[in-house]
Amino acid sequence: MSFPQLSKHFETKIPSAVRLAQLEYNKRTDNVEAVNTAIGNVAMPLHPAIQKRMFALSSVECPFHAGVVKYTPTAGEKETNNAFKNVIAASGFSADNLYSMVTDGASQAIELIITGICGAAGSDEKPLLVIDPAYTNYMAFAERLGRKVISVSRELSENGKFCMPCTESLEEKIKKYNPGGLVVIPYDNPTGNYYDRDVMQRLALICVRNNIWMISDEAYRELNYNDVEPSSIWGITDKEVPGIENRRISIETTSKIWNGCGLRIGAIITDNKKFHEKAVAEYTANLCSNAIGQYIFGAIAHEKIPDLRKWFETQRHYYKSMMNELKFELENRLPGVIVSAPDAAIYAVIDVKNIARPGFDSSDFALYCAGEGVVNINNELYTLLLAPMSGFYSNKENGSNPGKTQMRIAFVEKPEKMILLPHLFVELFHQYENTGIKL
Repeated sequence: MSFPQLSKHFETKIPSAVRLAQLEYNKRTDNVEAVNTAIGNVAMPLHPAIQKRMFALSSVECPFHAGVVKYTPTAGEKETNNAFKNVIAASGFSADNLYSMVTDGASQAIELIITGICGAAGSDEKPLLVIDPAYTNYMAFAERLGRKVISVSRELSENGKFCMPCTESLEEKIKKYNPGGLVVIPYDNPTGNYYDRDVMQRLALICVRNNIWMISDEAYRELNYNDVEPSSIWGITDKEVPGIENRRISIETTSKIWNGCGLRIGAIITDNKKFHEKAVAEYTANLCSNAIGQYIFGAIAHEKIPDLRKWFETQRHYYKSMMNELKFELENRLPGVIVSAPDAAIYAVIDVKNIARPGFDSSDFALYCAGEGVVNINNELYTLLLAPMSGFYSNKENGSNPGKTQMRIAFVEKPEKMILLPHLFVELFHQYENTGIKL
């Protein structure tokens, strides 16, 4: 019997690098516990104001107390949009004259932006320009939409720093492929790099000079660990880079700094009125984003800026000590390994290129850990879930993929589990090198 065909896109689709290990681990039938660092699924409590609303959904003050949940406006509730603007203001940037629309998480924001600024194959073709390694969902959503991604690569140096591409290489790529926009991630996922104000201004100047959009993914804004001023696309105006205004777009989310991954609430903020209006028009097909999630996060609209800044500092303190300690432990337990410097966000990249046997493959290693690996720690059995970095690189022009020897770890498990990471990684790496490698 024959069955209807799947699309070519579905037939060739493989899981995202950030979910690959979890899917493999779910097949296990033993009692091995996973320390899941493959995805940025934060295990910390929501901001108290958000919690208060969540726990009071049945109170008479709540718009849902009667059990009715209606659509919101397509652009989102005014209060929720004001919450995102309040967050920008709390970082010291002006939120005046900005247009905001709420989306189903930052993921939906990414998809809408790609739809809005990138053309499909043909005379309208305009790819998306990213800086490798880049958050894997940019590539995934572009492929889903029939758009292309082009990239300029960074290299991980021996000291753990990713070197930013030079202006010339970015401009060469722009002239060759005519992209619709450049994505920057100031608090970078996956590398943990931090783009300071000077870097952001240099990238903004490139966008102005080449008449393309500048898209700043600010999911981790305020999570920098070097005691420097926050960096943002909203800190770059026509005063610093003439012409940058009206080409700025930021991606916002409740997932990271607010610990609300499961709320699935994000936003697109721009200073370009036409882009905003067309994005809302496109989103009318979705009707609206999660109404209850919008209400819960809307509490942040009423928080005072000094209090929000205290919250930011609490989050930074939590991550900074843990990230520095685990980098130190990994490098001491496994001489020759490279661990990226934890300057920002909640990630680090581990590169074993100097110590792995020929043929090492990060995807295969991640699957081995998830499906077979086991480490006994104090009579408890554990394994480690990792995200292979091969899925974070899109530049295929040089015929190689640095991600083949790199893994991303997310500092999202509770501290008592994260402290196991160095021991788990070292033991599983040796297991794989001795028995699991596929040459």
